[in-house]
Amino acid sequence: MRSGEELDGFEGEASSTSMISGASSPYQPTTEPVSQRRGLAGLRCDPDYLRSALGCLKVAQVILALIAFICIETIMECSPCEGLYFFEFVSCSAFVVTGVLLILFSLNLHMRIPQINWNLTDLVNTGLSTFFFFIASIVLAALNHKTGAEIAAVIFGFLATAVYAVNTFLAAQKWRVSLRQQSANDYIRARTESRDVDGRPEIQRLDTFYYSINIKVKKKLPTNPLSLIEWQLA
Repeated sequence: MRSGEELDGFEGEASSTSMISGASSPYQPTTEPVSQRRGLAGLRCDPDYLRSALGCLKVAQVILALIAFICIETIMECSPCEGLYFFEFVSCSAFVVTGVLLILFSLNLHMRIPQINWNLTDLVNTGLSTFFFFIASIVLAALNHKTGAEIAAVIFGFLATAVYAVNTFLAAQKWRVSLRQQSANDYIRARTESRDVDGRPEIQRLDTFYYSINIKVKKKLPTNPLSLIEWQLA
């Protein structure tokens, strides 16, 4: 028969052994919080963005660029073809880039890449698309052969230019607002850090130490000018 102390010791060793084996066991729970999953399963469309002014403009840009590209692709003969090729390149590039940005913004995928300034990216895209769509539409209008497809491509090209121009104006305003907010946040962060540094005990002790030294030095300064000169030379 084992005594009570031996039984207690045996139970303590068994419990500690089970804890160690459970901690080192490879069969651990595989579940993880939902917030830590970074896959594409949690994607949700943002209807607020699609209903906003920038979202509606993005949808209109994609549609107009696609129609302009389809119109220019239906032309079978051209002479000269430089204006047609340039308009084809501009409309296709605008459709692809704007379509990608629309997907990123509508699904909030851009929030997962905060290293990129998306306001500036949108501004650059809309500004360049406005400029190149305007030039391509003018060139195609001057070099076309008055066919229905060419006239339709020119019309949709100028419509796309107008929509991109409005988006450029709104994107510039949004970018300026983001710059102001960033500068304000940086200022608040700097003030908070300076207050944290001033509130440290070691900084306060150093300030008190240097203040006491200055007081002692000032007390030792002689009032007589000649004595003051001698004190400085010493």
